[in-house]
Amino acid sequence: MKKGLLVLMISGMLVGSCKKQETPPCPEVTDTGAASELPTLRAYITNNSIIATEHPKGFFYRIETAGSGNNPTPCSNITVAYVGKLTNGGTFDSNANASFNLGELISGWKLGIPLIANGGKIFLYLPPSLGYGPSPVNTIPGNSILIFEITLRAVR
Repeated sequence: MKKGLLVLMISGMLVGSCKKQETPPCPEVTDTGAASELPTLRAYITNNSIIATEHPKGFFYRIETAGSGNNPTPCSNITVAYVGKLTNGGTFDSNANASFNLGELISGWKLGIPLIANGGKIFLYLPPSLGYGPSPVNTIPGNSILIFEITLRAVR
């Protein structure tokens, strides 16, 4: 009888410990561009006659094509084609078929890419605090405004 009770208790503990863990909810992106950077970004937009919308989170964007289907979340895996440029017109990066987990990218992408759906195309104008900040990264000088042309090819 004692052996049966012991086996029953161990079995119960094993079954209880094998519960499927729930996936935590996708975190909301709370980052905001630094207010001190907005005048410089606004001046760039104005001086270059760029038609773009100012987002409440402190960046500018222009949606060329909205796309269709579901918009990505920061927990989505995405495939994009993109070109990244500096305000001097120089290209610092590009890729015709790159796949990422959106939540692992710079804040400006996490905030901007969900504005479009699969097949959509967006231009992002990001202040340094939503890009790479004060530290230089490869050919990108610290405190750079970043300009991205992004086409969302797939959302998973």
